[in-house]
Amino acid sequence: MKLLGVLEGILFVVGDEGITLNALCEIMNINETEAKSLLKDLRESYENDDRGLRVTFLGDTFKLTTKKEHKEYYQKLVENPETNTLSNAALETLAIIAYNAPITRLEIEELRGVTCSNIIRKLVAKGLIKEDGKSNLPGRPNLYRTTREFLDYFGLATINDLPKFDDITNSGEEIDLFTSIYKENNE
Repeated sequence: MKLLGVLEGILFVVGDEGITLNALCEIMNINETEAKSLLKDLRESYENDDRGLRVTFLGDTFKLTTKKEHKEYYQKLVENPETNTLSNAALETLAIIAYNAPITRLEIEELRGVTCSNIIRKLVAKGLIKEDGKSNLPGRPNLYRTTREFLDYFGLATINDLPKFDDITNSGEEIDLFTSIYKENNE
């Protein structure tokens, strides 16, 4: 097994959270010298001009980040209407945030059952959610809530215009949370 590939995969999976050198050593069952050597090798392989990522050391964690020199393309991606559609996973994450704000990423992931750091990053970039302070939980994680743009996007005047959660869960029928209140009355 190629440990360089394992390291790259680990850095991809941890996403924005990053990973400490000690955690890498423990997970990969290697010593600190080996971990540093692997990080150096991976970092050098990303320095090539035809690569879009780099290994960055921020705080006390290592993480994969995009290259700053490609920033203009990433901005176009976020601003492009064709790429501005929301996936089902993004809609689910938005619903969780809307009904539970302020909420941490870990609490969202616990409710969804999957990692959602990339979705949260995209929703922040689209302006649909924002950081709203820090939690008092250990590590002081960010709290998230929806924005005015979220309300505009879904045609809501206030967050109180969302269907009541109890009404949705007790009805037994599947309801589209964001358009159900706008369906025409056929009377």
